[in-house]
Formats: sequence, structure tokens, C-alpha cells
Amino acid sequence: MTKVYFDNAATTAMDDRVIEAMLPFMKSHFGNPSSVHSHGREVRTAIEKSRKKVAELLNASPSEIFFTSGGTEADNTALVCGVESHGITHVISSPIEHHAVLHTLEVLAKKGTVKLSLLDVNEKGEIDYNQLENLLKSNPGSLISLMHANNEIGNLNDLNRIGALAKEFGAFFHSDTVQTMGHYVHDLKNLPVDAIVAGGHKFHGPKGSGFLFVRKEKKIHPFIHGGAQERNMRGGTENVIGIIGIAKALELAYEDMAGHRSHIEKIKKHFIEMLKAELPGVEFNGLSADMEKSLYTVLNVSLPPSESNRGMLLFNLDLAGISASGGSACSSGATVGSHVLRALNHNPERDSVRFSFSRFSGHLCRQLPPRPKTHRKRRQVCAALPSGLGSARQLARRHPQPMSKNRSGHRGLDQRPQAARLVGRYTCGLGRRIWKDGVQSGHAHGG
Repeated sequence: MTKVYFDNAATTAMDDRVIEAMLPFMKSHFGNPSSVHSHGREVRTAIEKSRKKVAELLNASPSEIFFTSGGTEADNTALVCGVESHGITHVISSPIEHHAVLHTLEVLAKKGTVKLSLLDVNEKGEIDYNQLENLLKSNPGSLISLMHANNEIGNLNDLNRIGALAKEFGAFFHSDTVQTMGHYVHDLKNLPVDAIVAGGHKFHGPKGSGFLFVRKEKKIHPFIHGGAQERNMRGGTENVIGIIGIAKALELAYEDMAGHRSHIEKIKKHFIEMLKAELPGVEFNGLSADMEKSLYTVLNVSLPPSESNRGMLLFNLDLAGISASGGSACSSGATVGSHVLRALNHNPERDSVRFSFSRFSGHLCRQLPPRPKTHRKRRQVCAALPSGLGSARQLARRHPQPMSKNRSGHRGLDQRPQAARLVGRYTCGLGRRIWKDGVQSGHAHGG
């Protein structure tokens, strides 16, 4: 069975060129970058070249870029150290932020370090900008933490509008940009933010890599102590291969960002059109179906209630070899519902699934002729998933299956394999990988 990967908001496949850039630092270039001998110096030079590359792409200064273990550490550093370094006592955020932000702020509030104000969001997940302005008027010098794009529903916030308010009321503005880094241009000389973050594995780089940008006028103290690494901002020996990898991944993302976006938008539009055509009553959570107001890599689908199939959607898709998500993957399989959808007062009777795409997602517009047999294992599935999903749901409504023991001996719905087969039946045949300007733009993940 060929597997199809539509969970790119959770993590992306590494680009082969990123791996190639990292390999020498796993083998011959193994020196500790803090060492003064030649082995150490060559690695230190590579780190600083990577820092310079990231800074150039973001139109920032190398002194404003600090490498971390990922987006979560970067968020924690910006928030905790931003509050402490600038004597901030009031923070403004929203109830639909990633837990890397929300949980950190809740801890600070519980300790009594800050007062936390959460903005209201409507049923589409849009924040109230007027409320933000009023809170800033009452609490000048606050810290604002509002993400660029939501990882579950894809809503985009207006960073320029928020930044203008932050500047007017002397606020420190942090934005979690994990989902948009590598997908949107961030011109930090002109974008009015004080701190943003990145996680390399969201744009085809390595896991365990990230960085934090902090504007030089808003310096903060270190979060991790114990060494002078990262210009005295982060103790501990650097993750050299992660730094090399994230810089290369960002470089590749910027090389043809417009082309990548066009490719991914076609996939997302196709999903929206097919779902609307094949599944009456389908809805889209947040603004994820609005191509202008949402992250182009994310589509969050709300399906009509079905007693016979409730809670089995992701399992059915997985049986059919289709990887998707019910929300954030950072909860490590926890069964608690999405805090984002709860904030939107989402109907719990409706199953939701998040499809998220990347430049490696397959071409969905037409079935392409096969490549030679030697390349069959690397062909990309040309998926028309929504049709199969709709038929599976209709079948579940017409022919509900009783609870009984399945093959594994556990009680469950007997229809699961059948629904999975239906999804698979409506999946297009194998297509060849797409190549553009000599660069792979189709990728068979898994299978």
C-alpha cells in the first residue's frame, strides 16, 4: 500500500539537499565549535555562515539570530526572558495560541509574575483588534504574544496592524511564526515585531533545530545558562548539524517560495472543491477555506455528525494509508480535544480533520503517466481523497454497523476496513514525481 502524507503542519520530510549539507558535519567536521584548534574553528565558521545566511534571508542582523532546539524553546525564551528583562507585568495573548505559548504564559501568571489577558475570538477564530487596542491603552508597556498563523485552523493575523499598536503603546511584540517561517517572506527590517521564532522541521529541515530572532533594541537575557555559546545567550554545545540543516532548509524555501506556494495552493483548492462537491454539509473550521486569510498549507475540515462513525475518521484514513491529523501533533497522542476548536465553540458532534500540505505533496490535478518500473516505489500518489471520504461517510449513514469484536479482539466498528477500502478506491492511481527546474516537487512519503 502506498502511503500518502497530509500532515505537514506536524512535520515535513527533509529535503535531500538539506541532508547532503549536514552529512559532512556528521563525519569529518566533528570538532567542538568552542575549541580554538582548527577542528573547532572550521565548525565555528560554518555556524556563523549559517547565522549570516538566516539573517540575510530575513533581512536582519546576524547578532539578532540565536539558534535553539526548536520553536518551543524559542517561544519560552522570548516570553520568559522578555518579561524578566524588561520588567513586564501584563501580557496579552489569545486562547488559540500554540501550547508552547499558552502554557508558558499560564505558568508565569500562576507564579504571579504577570497578569494574563486573553483576547476574545469569534466562531471563525478571528481576534478582536479593538479589544487589543483597549487593553494596550489600559496597560501600556505590555508584552503581546500573537501567532502569525494558527497551526490548526490556519488563520493569519495581521502582524503589521498588531505591530503598529505595539509601537504606539510601548509593548514588546512576540509572534510565534513556526507555521509561516519558510512559507512567507519575513522582512524583519520592516516588519514591526520584536521577537519571532522558527522550527526547522516545519520547512523540510531537521527536527531539534530552531532559532529565535530578537530585535537588538529589545535585548533579553539568557534562558539557558552554563556556557558562553550563542553570544552568551544559550549555554550548551551547539547542535551543529541542526544549525547547518535549518539554514540550508530556509535557503531552499526562499529560492522558489512563489513556485512552492502556487503548487500547494492548487492542492488546497482541489481539496476544498472536492469536499464541497462530494460531501453535503461539510464545513471548514476557522478561516482555513479562505485562500486570502489563511495559511495556504492548512485545511481544517468539519464533517457532518455520524453516530456510526464518530471518532473513527482518523483511524479509517490511517487504514487507507492516509496520514492526517485532528489538530496539533505536539500533544503526543493525547485524546483531549483541541483547545483551538473549543475556543471556537465547535460542535463536538462533528469530526474534524486537518490536512496540511507541503511542496513535496503530490500533484492532484491529473493522473500522470508512470515512470519506468525502477522508479515505481518513489512515485507520488495522485490523491482524490475527498470523494472517497464522502462515500465512506454516506455508507456509514446508510448502513450503520453494530459494535463487535474486530480482528485484533477489541470491540470496535466492523465498518472500519470497509470505509478504509472506500477511501482507497477513490484514490487515484500512481503518478510520477513532478520535477521543476531540476528540483523535486513531488515526494512519496512512506510506503
